[in-house]
Amino acid sequence: MAEAYKTILTAAEAEFTEKRSRFIGQIRPVKTEEEAAAFLAELRSRHWNATHNVFAYRLREGGLQRYSDDGEPQGTAGVPSLDVLQKAGVVDAAVVVTRYFGGVLLGAGGLVRAYSHAVSLALEAAGVVTMRLCLLQQLSCTYSQYGRVAALVPEHGGVIDASDFGESVSLRFHIAPERLPALCAALADATCGSCAPQPAGEQFFPE
Repeated sequence: MAEAYKTILTAAEAEFTEKRSRFIGQIRPVKTEEEAAAFLAELRSRHWNATHNVFAYRLREGGLQRYSDDGEPQGTAGVPSLDVLQKAGVVDAAVVVTRYFGGVLLGAGGLVRAYSHAVSLALEAAGVVTMRLCLLQQLSCTYSQYGRVAALVPEHGGVIDASDFGESVSLRFHIAPERLPALCAALADATCGSCAPQPAGEQFFPE
């Protein structure tokens, strides 16, 4: 499994007008072909009277990518839209560019620039994040140790995800693999070896 990848976390849209044609770039995080297809169907329904609803998407799973010109001249819409996602290194994202034709032909070069611009604006609006593979860890400590332990985790780059207060305190946190050894050493030093994190899996988190 890759240690990092780029994606978006939220849906976004942006629009502009080029020679009276209205272009609306709409982007959404997706994990599967079904989610991408549902997004496209939703926007085709919403913009049923648009001239074109061009789409492109890239999935991390299997390296899958798809696009469609949706009636625009071949190579002027879907490919440029996909190309923006590729150059940004973004996966698990689907984009739909809706065009309402304004009566003025843009030409092949003008279409390529317009669709690329619409996707770039949507991507900028959503914000690209890097997802990094982190180790999930859990540990238990006494109440007297809790203050120091809870401070050491973030000091060493960890992020506490949950705290449970029972007879003792249980913490769950995630941390980059390369930072775990230093944290373990610091915890052992602070608790005389009584507090050691235990592995609880792996998960991607935004940097």
